[in-house]
Amino acid sequence: AGPVASIRVCRDVVTKRSLATPTSIFNKLLDAERALDTMNYELIKGRPMRLMWSQRDPSLRKSGVGNVFIKNLDKSIDNKSLYDTFSVFGNILSCKVAHDERNNSKGYGFVHFETQ
Repeated sequence: AGPVASIRVCRDVVTKRSLATPTSIFNKLLDAERALDTMNYELIKGRPMRLMWSQRDPSLRKSGVGNVFIKNLDKSIDNKSLYDTFSVFGNILSCKVAHDERNNSKGYGFVHFETQ
């Protein structure tokens, strides 16, 4: 990717425990784009990273615009294959397959597109 200006780990306000959602700020837009293209879904300690652009406007995050629910997913479908399958339909802001506490797929997921 490129040089990172800062990294912040989000924490629970009450317990101060990590929410496992760090925010990275890159010096250059090109470096952030390269990180998204090359590092999304890479494994860290056996779990895939999910990289996405930060959306600071809460009304846009909560509006549901562009958010698609997909059900009846085969148990073999992971975040990356869901992303790869749906990326032909538009720019994806985030993509996730739901898992239970044992990390088994629940058979559904979400794809959040930039636009409708």
